[in-house]
Amino acid sequence: MNEEELRRREEQLEARLARVAELEDAVRQRERAVKEKEKAKKQVLLRLSPSLWDEIAAWAEEDFRSINAQIEFLLTEAVRSRRRKP
Repeated sequence: MNEEELRRREEQLEARLARVAELEDAVRQRERAVKEKEKAKKQVLLRLSPSLWDEIAAWAEEDFRSINAQIEFLLTEAVRSRRRKP
């Protein structure tokens, strides 16, 4: 390989690296947007029977979660389970 061909290949590689860097930045921006969206949680008024509340509270304590975190966990698992069903 001569010097001119090496320079041309080097320029091509630099262009590819620049494109990869752009794509990585775009991915990071999308990840940040998703995280921000997840942080913005919606508040919901939920009415539960005292016995169900007690069961969830006991379960939350076993899992070292707050009751709200336990309810969110249960709802998330239910949605995941529903998505997996054909």
